[in-house]
Amino acid sequence: MKSKKNRIKRSPGDRVTQVLIYIGAAAVAVVAVLPFLYIVGGSFATERELTEKPFLIIPTVFSTNAYKFIIEDGRILNGMKNSVIVTVIGTVLAMFFTTTFAYPLSKREFQGRSLVLNLVIVTMVFSGGMIPSFLLIKALGMLDSYAALTIPGALSAFNMVIMKNFFEGIPPELEEAAVMDGCSDVGVFRKIVLPLSKPALASIGLFYAVGLWNDYFGCMLYINTEAKQTAQLILRSIVLLAQGFDLSGNRLDFGANGNPPEQAVKLASTMVTVVPILLVYPFVQKHFTKGVMVGAVKG
Repeated sequence: MKSKKNRIKRSPGDRVTQVLIYIGAAAVAVVAVLPFLYIVGGSFATERELTEKPFLIIPTVFSTNAYKFIIEDGRILNGMKNSVIVTVIGTVLAMFFTTTFAYPLSKREFQGRSLVLNLVIVTMVFSGGMIPSFLLIKALGMLDSYAALTIPGALSAFNMVIMKNFFEGIPPELEEAAVMDGCSDVGVFRKIVLPLSKPALASIGLFYAVGLWNDYFGCMLYINTEAKQTAQLILRSIVLLAQGFDLSGNRLDFGANGNPPEQAVKLASTMVTVVPILLVYPFVQKHFTKGVMVGAVKG
């Protein structure tokens, strides 16, 4: 009875507003989920059903021909391995450089802080361009190597600024207490700052990992050996093969077997590239929203 008395009474207008908010949120959720369901269902549908039906979620005839075509191609597993290597190495490097660069800039007593920060922000607006970047990678001897896919993007100015803002929100009294106990600057950073920054670290790490996993243009530009190509570029060639063309644009003759299911292969290729990185999200979900919001609105 006591809880009922303390309950806040809402006016009819508040209730209508709440219902409208729920309806709007549900509509946004449906709009976001339906395309994904179409991709999942379409990847298991036959080419005839995809042609006849403009939209489907559950196929009438369940078929795995598209996935068989991708696996039988033989290159996708090697491409997935390369993508995992590039994503893991690139994310570790990016997080190391981002955190070690952002932490000093979060200290107002750091001399030249404003100058360095302004120089970093300039890089968010201006860049050298594709040709100068290619010439630089070539001059450094990084062509056709994993280094060309991981080192150039090892520091994002935007992510660094978010990380810096998060570090500024950590109470300085904690660091001062650690210093009084005999902890060095590196020790304070490793034992105090980083453990308190898990939300921001999870958010920024996910940004880097998704960007590296989905990177297509960098691999096409810098990697020449097929054995080193990532899953994105391998799937591009598989989709072209499903359309009846080779990488040079020449039409292929599949003979008596006929063409593979073109539209289903496209949808199955999307699933192959989306699912692995999608499985990472649940492990960082509890930190993701907090990390992004605190780092974005602070300062």
